[in-house]
Amino acid sequence: MADSSWVGDVNALLPSKDFSRRDFVRGSIGTGFAAAVLPIAAQTVIKTDSAGLVAGPVSIPVGADFKLPAYRAAPEGKTQLPVVLVVSEIFGVHEHIADVARRFAKLGYCAIAPELFVRQGDASSYTEIAKLVSDIISKTPDSQVMTDLDATVAWAKSQGMDTGRLGVTGFCWGGRITWLYAAHNPAVKAGVAWYGRLVGAPSDVNPKHPLDLVGRLNAPVLGLYGGQDQGIPLDTVDKMKAALAEGSAAARKSEFVVYPDAPHAFHADYRPSYRQGPAEDGWKRCLAWFKAQGVA
Repeated sequence: MADSSWVGDVNALLPSKDFSRRDFVRGSIGTGFAAAVLPIAAQTVIKTDSAGLVAGPVSIPVGADFKLPAYRAAPEGKTQLPVVLVVSEIFGVHEHIADVARRFAKLGYCAIAPELFVRQGDASSYTEIAKLVSDIISKTPDSQVMTDLDATVAWAKSQGMDTGRLGVTGFCWGGRITWLYAAHNPAVKAGVAWYGRLVGAPSDVNPKHPLDLVGRLNAPVLGLYGGQDQGIPLDTVDKMKAALAEGSAAARKSEFVVYPDAPHAFHADYRPSYRQGPAEDGWKRCLAWFKAQGVA
């Protein structure tokens, strides 16, 4: 049975009723927004252009007969770039996630955001968050996600990128996956987890959670969390901190920053949850973390 605690986590993402509306949904990967996140801001706070970049959808082979859609952004004509995997929220790879990839690309990274729910269905088409969670998110196995991320790294290497400098970052659902992937792939140099769940009940789909894997972390993770997050209680952050102190060498190098007044999804500049101060500070810390751990 899948872990149902996602419902409480994502309720923090629901829009306020009086928030201004821009009604469009995602078309192809990396464009528009998923139906479940409407209404969104009349104008997103940050918009990153693609000038000087190669940016857009790519197809990544996984196994013998599957092609995984992804959004890739990198400086045009460059190879041997450090690689950052950008792992989405439950809404998939929409405009905001693509923009984050372009932000990394402008700084000299090859950033790739794979569409990790595609086998289970079209996350962008759901209008109800609870149904999205029950139909798709709760049925997406961690093992499948790890395999798809491994394939994404292999594809980046085949494109001439430097996977010896590999980082991973993710938001909400992707924040949890960031912790898991740092424990899964020895090639990861650093992770930055934005408000990802740390604990949960084991299931066939989610057999382990970040708290269970501190002894297996291959790379230090920076956790960026909100003190007012209704879906991630601060006592779980405290439990994770205590466990990290007794974990692997990489675990002991991991750190947390908790922004006392920030809610869940404070980095999401297309949502009412956006908080400019914590978002900007978190982004600076993210970049500094990757640099300090040898990703940049």
